[in-house]
Amino acid sequence: MGKTVLVIGANGQVGSVLTEALQDKYGKENIIASDLRKREDFDGIFEVIDATNFDRIKEVVTEYKVTQIYHLAAILSAKGEENPLRTWDINVKTLLNVLEVARICNIEKVFYPSSIAVFGNSAPRNNTPNDAYLDPTTVYGISKVDGENWAQYYHVKYGLDVRSIRYPGIIGYQSLPGGGTTDYAVDIYHKAVLNETFTCFLNEDTALPMIFIDDAIRATIEIMEAPAEHIKIRTSYNVAGISFSPKDVALEISELCPGFKIDYKPDFRQDIADNWPKSIDDSEARMDWNWKPDYNLCSITETMISKLKEQYKDHLNLTEESKKKLESCTQI
Repeated sequence: MGKTVLVIGANGQVGSVLTEALQDKYGKENIIASDLRKREDFDGIFEVIDATNFDRIKEVVTEYKVTQIYHLAAILSAKGEENPLRTWDINVKTLLNVLEVARICNIEKVFYPSSIAVFGNSAPRNNTPNDAYLDPTTVYGISKVDGENWAQYYHVKYGLDVRSIRYPGIIGYQSLPGGGTTDYAVDIYHKAVLNETFTCFLNEDTALPMIFIDDAIRATIEIMEAPAEHIKIRTSYNVAGISFSPKDVALEISELCPGFKIDYKPDFRQDIADNWPKSIDDSEARMDWNWKPDYNLCSITETMISKLKEQYKDHLNLTEESKKKLESCTQI
């Protein structure tokens, strides 16, 4: 029997790239993308789904005979603190809808993304182990701990094959971030390419675990492709890429963009970051399903600058033309 995959939250930072990767792997005809609204440039099968609507999820799963679900819809850490009760309601209700539909409809596998936000003050800040005590300080982190336990419950109670990884901050050029505390590590590259000064909302020495989008997508697909007997952790796996501070990435960018400027104005997100790990121990994922990242800070920076220059080509060209016109007027 072939795979028919439903991606819930397909318009987000991870969902948009993951959907394309799944289309490449399994064929466009076997991937159903879904979100609250369809992207105008989307190429493939798309269904509008509000994941708080149990009946709508079940309707799409039944219509397409879905065999796997990637559930990516959620409100992230920084956005979540603006409305904690709504964040809890959205993040937990949508997951329970997906798990219950999966149970009733005999779905083969479900992917549920967790986050380093599950860790709090009790976890070691450096090389945080997979089984560290979880006492998150954000509603987003609390909802992810809850989700991990629900995932394990459905596996133990009903035999549902739910798999999960804890994403670090994700760096990608394909889309803008969606309201997380690690968003600066994406925004900074956009400002560098546009020759604009970047104001960072974290202190210069705040190190956090990060991962490049290609590694994050590969980890997601690899854990879903792994034999079931290799998945020994049914809450969630730590997955690490690299760890760096805003100062580290600014120095790396300066090598490719001389003259790049950064200043620092920490806001409420500094308090969130201060309770998160500086680095992650992902030895369990490496041992159980052979996880290994490919990208370091140098290769991430080279790729981000190159890809964003291509995306902003028209804008940058227009800026250069404007400069030439200005120079011409000055000479006259």
